[in-house]
Amino acid sequence: MLEAALWGLIAGSSLLAGALVSLAAPIPQRAIGLVMAFGAGALISAVAFELTEEAYAQGGASAVSLGLAAGALTFYVANAELSRRGARHRKRSRGQQAAGTPRAIVLGAVLDGVPESVAIGSMLLGGAPVNAALVAAVALSNVPEALAASTGLRRAGRSRAHVLGLWALVVAVSGLGSALGYGLFGGASGALLGGLQAFAAGSILVMLADTMMPEAFEGGGAAAGLLTTLGFATAFLGL
Repeated sequence: MLEAALWGLIAGSSLLAGALVSLAAPIPQRAIGLVMAFGAGALISAVAFELTEEAYAQGGASAVSLGLAAGALTFYVANAELSRRGARHRKRSRGQQAAGTPRAIVLGAVLDGVPESVAIGSMLLGGAPVNAALVAAVALSNVPEALAASTGLRRAGRSRAHVLGLWALVVAVSGLGSALGYGLFGGASGALLGGLQAFAAGSILVMLADTMMPEAFEGGGAAAGLLTTLGFATAFLGL
């Protein structure tokens, strides 16, 4: 369990790196969008080849189908409720967070990180070595997420301490989520493990479509598609 927590913390720590970069110097809007697109592409690769493919190998088509549907619907419902409470624009970089409540934005950021951390913990079950490709893809995607959101939070008037405290909390939850993903499902059947991995994949896909990709294309323009492809290829080939 400690190993799972450690890997969750390692992947989540890139959120702090992205926040620190955004606080150190102003980042052009186009650069934020393009980096966000690259991170989205990396995470799409991880969902397809590290989570969904493994889920199919563990539990077959039924585990994948049920897990993807359950994960997508769960994230959709939770995100809709948090958006209603003011977390809709938590990943935006233009300061739209000013219209939301701090509590909702914090909960939204935590919600975004939970599926990734649970996925990391679940992949370690059965004594398997850490899935470096999944950890790397999550870490890559975390940097632009925090970069865009931190820029927006600062423009919305949030203090540096507030921004760094937010990401420190999410990093801690990432470690806890990975530990729980490992600890709660030790000894589970292959079908259940496959369903859990597909659940994480479905949640991540909805998160990508709802929060990361709109910001990427709004900020990065048409070139965002090219950077998404580059991110996908980089994660897939392990470059």
